[in-house]
Amino acid sequence: MDPESRTNGTAVTEFILLGLVETPGLRPVVFVVFLLAYLLTVGGNLSILAAILVETKLHTPMYFFLGNLSVLDVGCITVTVPSMLARLLSHKHTVPYGACLTQLFFFHQLAGVDCFLLTAMAYDRFLAICQPLAYSTRMSQTVQRILVAVSWALAFTNALTHTVAISTLNFCGPNVINHFYCDLPQLFQLSCSSTQLNELLLFGLGILMAGAPVILIVTSYIHVAAAVLQIRSAEGRKKAFSTCGSHLTVVGIFYGTGVFSYMRLGSVEASDKDKGIGILNTVISPMLNPLIYSLRNPDVQGALWQVLTGKRALA
Repeated sequence: MDPESRTNGTAVTEFILLGLVETPGLRPVVFVVFLLAYLLTVGGNLSILAAILVETKLHTPMYFFLGNLSVLDVGCITVTVPSMLARLLSHKHTVPYGACLTQLFFFHQLAGVDCFLLTAMAYDRFLAICQPLAYSTRMSQTVQRILVAVSWALAFTNALTHTVAISTLNFCGPNVINHFYCDLPQLFQLSCSSTQLNELLLFGLGILMAGAPVILIVTSYIHVAAAVLQIRSAEGRKKAFSTCGSHLTVVGIFYGTGVFSYMRLGSVEASDKDKGIGILNTVISPMLNPLIYSLRNPDVQGALWQVLTGKRALA
């Protein structure tokens, strides 16, 4: 291939990720903070998973989905943070073109499963509170497994579609990404071919991947709220709202950061804000999930105590 025709194709073989800080003196601080955040997130989520496995009280559909959510949180932070830490240690900011697209694929795969899993958890709360007599049949182990399998399949289709679509774009320079991981909005800004179709695809699939789940979650919780308000005992209402409150907090953080990340395309000036939202999305949210779900839940706290000490918590 001659040089002239090559300039019309993807001449960029690697991207430069600027990371979170460009000041060399701050890099050790950022490394320590994010290493601790990574260890806390992995430790916290694996502890929740272990607690769910060892405590028979937690062998329910809600905790089955929560266990899957913990695995996803570990995966989500592992896709982005270790490579960032490696770049901070080596002072090498480059990432090969293929590795960039691979990171993008796995990030969207895991985040996509998260979308549907949070919806399945809302459906579980709806059945448990609004239709308790039909709960055991409508949320059987087979149904739980089907919901998780369908979540993975739909997320895979979405992630593969975006990865294939972006691989058709030409990148002929510049190749500097002002972020700490590869993602669609930042790559759109660098492409030297039209990204209109890709942006339409992101918007269209975004409605399917996020819009539809949000509508289902909101609908489920409108029914749940109506049913809970009819419970006569204050203790019963408190218990129902506490399990729903944890889930709604996680939903709010997850979808809030997602909307900010992908609904403001083409804004180069927003790069530093995007880094902050990226930290919320990939680090803070997975780190907070174990805390949110265990903070007001005595069953989870007791199981965690057993996992960490080997002893059962006193009733």
